[in-house]
Amino acid sequence: MAVPDCVWPLAAELGEGPVWSAAEGALWFVDIKGRSIHRYHPADPEGRSWHAPSPPGFLAPIAGGGWLAGLKSGLHTFDPATGGFTALAAVEPHLPGNRLNDGCVDRQGRLWFGSMDDAEIDPTGVLYRLDAGGAVAACDAGYVITNGPAFSPDGRTAYHTDTLGRVIYAFDVDAAGGLSGKRLFAQIDRGYPDGPAVDADGCVWTGLFGGWGLQRFAPSGALIGGINFPCANVTKPAFGGEDLKTLYATTAWKGLSPAERAAQPLVGGLFAVRVETPGLPQMEVRLG
Repeated sequence: MAVPDCVWPLAAELGEGPVWSAAEGALWFVDIKGRSIHRYHPADPEGRSWHAPSPPGFLAPIAGGGWLAGLKSGLHTFDPATGGFTALAAVEPHLPGNRLNDGCVDRQGRLWFGSMDDAEIDPTGVLYRLDAGGAVAACDAGYVITNGPAFSPDGRTAYHTDTLGRVIYAFDVDAAGGLSGKRLFAQIDRGYPDGPAVDADGCVWTGLFGGWGLQRFAPSGALIGGINFPCANVTKPAFGGEDLKTLYATTAWKGLSPAERAAQPLVGGLFAVRVETPGLPQMEVRLG
């Protein structure tokens, strides 16, 4: 079994949302509870970091330049050159206890993202889609913690995670971005399923919060592999490198006792491991 290497031991409280930038040859990710955005380049192991005005759940590159950031306060554009954030949409001003948690861009350049109860108690989380014209549409609801989604290589299947339910669902996706046919894809019995990613074979990888690693599922939903990690909370994978065969993964010390953190000295670090099957290219958000 491949052994992951900790490439940046930054001790993130809740490292999440890794995204590969092919143009920069760099990996971007967030620390939700640390209110930080991080950039890792293999040639710069010290990395760079920016402070966010409220907890950031995810980042997505925008076609033409810049980033779209999902914060607790809503969707914002983010300019790394200035460190500035510009509000785009509030999303859930009527739910002050919610925050945005995870996101993904589909082949049409549409941003998909979820919200969740920051206290991790009430099923107030919703799966949303941001269309090119700027409209935000609710696509599924009833989650305490949403994660994902992620899409099959042909874009016709979406995978979305109910973390506390320990379930990954699959949906059919039509050309307009409508979802139908919600069904069980995988039931997780090793920790809690966190962020997903899909490789070029259509297999779904998921982080395992409290499960000490990653698991890989065939398009049929069968468990076909995994990678063990030296820390309990593995949050989300992303494929990077020139050949997209470097699998990066964020981790978190959130919820661990001082003794557990001491026993896991690399927890909260960014990890990398080489895999045989490449991932899919990162899509960019197309804003009208």
